[in-house]
Amino acid sequence: MPPRFAPLLLLWLFLAGPVLAEVPARFSEGAFAAWRDARPDRQTQFTAFQSFLTHNGVADVLPAYQLWRTSSSSEKCQSDAFIIPERADWPHIVTTLRFVRDQVRPAIGPVEAVSGYRDDVLNTCSGGAKRSAHRNYYALDLVPLTAGLDRATLIKRMCAVHAAHGAQYSVGLGFYSARRFHVDSKSFRRWGPDGTGKTSPCNASVDGL
Repeated sequence: MPPRFAPLLLLWLFLAGPVLAEVPARFSEGAFAAWRDARPDRQTQFTAFQSFLTHNGVADVLPAYQLWRTSSSSEKCQSDAFIIPERADWPHIVTTLRFVRDQVRPAIGPVEAVSGYRDDVLNTCSGGAKRSAHRNYYALDLVPLTAGLDRATLIKRMCAVHAAHGAQYSVGLGFYSARRFHVDSKSFRRWGPDGTGKTSPCNASVDGL
């Protein structure tokens, strides 16, 4: 590599590093294209899904392929990295995307979706709750793309957003390790490590109460 490009590479790695660490290569856009193009029905369904998002005014919230990512446990569970959500459940993700567009991005900047729909088998294998909002395509697990946004700041801002606007969108909010967090539009609630509101990090956030 020519020396003059080294500073640019270091800058790119600094900005992209958190996301690269949180999103495995098997979930990349190129991997999705290969998976989609392997079967005509996947191509047809994805085209229909893109049209559905456009019709509902949420096509520009997140890249559509990210919304078909399954679970970080998919490889362990011998499942594809991508899955076609049940068409009857497509409307459920619309309100979630509107919340991301209207409230999440203004508060923490752009985000990337790392998990969306999970069928019952994958949800069980992944250790998901029996009534997980992922099962009916209400939920997205997200990571922020803003470099320098630490976990504490993420929690503080998202708890404040949830307190102010979560009920309006019927949003559930949960946090995982590092900077990964969960939003869904199944019902208004928040939770922490044990799956209950008692352990939600929002309880310790003054701005989130």
